[in-house]
Amino acid sequence: MIIDINHIREDFPALHQLVYKRPLVYLDNAATTQKPKVVIETLVEYYSKQNANIHRGVHYLSQQATVAYEDARCLVQSFIHAAHSREIIFTRGTTESINLIASSFGKKFIKPGDEIIISALEHHSNIVPWQIACEDRQAILRVIPINENGEIITEEFEKLLNEKTKLIAIAHISNSLGTVNPVKEFIEIAHKRNIPVLIDGAQAVPHQGIDVQEMDCDFYCFSGHKMYAPMGVGVLYGKEKWLEELPPYQGGGEMIKEVTFEKTTYNELPYKFEAGTPNVGDVLGLASAIKYIAGYGMENIHQYESSLLDYATKKLLEIQGLRIIGNAGIKAGVISFLVGKIHPYDLGTILDKLGIAVRTGHHCAQPVMDRYDIPGTVRASFAMYNTMEEIDVLVEGVKKAKAMLE
Repeated sequence: MIIDINHIREDFPALHQLVYKRPLVYLDNAATTQKPKVVIETLVEYYSKQNANIHRGVHYLSQQATVAYEDARCLVQSFIHAAHSREIIFTRGTTESINLIASSFGKKFIKPGDEIIISALEHHSNIVPWQIACEDRQAILRVIPINENGEIITEEFEKLLNEKTKLIAIAHISNSLGTVNPVKEFIEIAHKRNIPVLIDGAQAVPHQGIDVQEMDCDFYCFSGHKMYAPMGVGVLYGKEKWLEELPPYQGGGEMIKEVTFEKTTYNELPYKFEAGTPNVGDVLGLASAIKYIAGYGMENIHQYESSLLDYATKKLLEIQGLRIIGNAGIKAGVISFLVGKIHPYDLGTILDKLGIAVRTGHHCAQPVMDRYDIPGTVRASFAMYNTMEEIDVLVEGVKKAKAMLE
């Protein structure tokens, strides 16, 4: 299937606007993606007609909303190839999903002196929750180093594993460098020692097919807003055997079976981890986004975005003084770069005035920037609706900014 890029772009209203009297070139997709009309219409439809609290209502609207919500759970199960829909927990996003496991797993399994392993590539959301867990449990956080290309050093990873290692948490794809980590290999290494693995999939799910059973990860986390769905909704996948053992993350309505002042009995999966009124509308928006992506096929999307990455890499490297930070052998559609001694904020500000939206700074990955001894980067990140022509605009914009700032 050949992706009709013009047809896709017609589905995204936000792309058809002027910024400072110039056509918007949106290249900040690793931060958040724009939303197709079908997702926006889903939200309007829900709040116009179906709006009701779910699971506990006998009236028509509640029943309709409940069916739609649980259908969305089954759709997510199918999308990432989980074994059961009860292994799908709806959260506010990747950050909450990781915090849930850090808190619940820490309470149940982490003792003083135990160790948790992360990598030097991680987003702050996959660093800080583990630091908190280690502080609470008097455990130790170990960090796998990366090489100059921005790749996790497998040999160093294996050296860190020991009988005290209780969990490993690694990004599938680096948000700051675009490195695609060999997570299946890491999981196999960890499982030989019976160590569970959590994968931060925020940057992977929009760009490549995910099969959690084939990957054999124990936990997988991702956000809706990076895959054309609304903000404020995400998913935690967990193997049933783990979710059954973990204590609830929050208390309240829905996560209970029976409450007395003497004792509370917790609900079955997945509801044990979904306390309070759920974000029904945005969950339905997530389902619409998944259907939208599936309509084009993940493999087709992956191939097209790879061509964007190859083209952008070639064209940007033609600019004298430009260097790309992170040159892993396998990358996703993210390019972090610097030009000469120009500060990334200055470069990004001029690009903005030219209608080009990129991200500047440390990208919530300060340790990565420290590794390269830089203040941050300019990051261009691609989605299925971006074009080669937009990359040409970016390249010309960088040249113009370079001429002005140097």
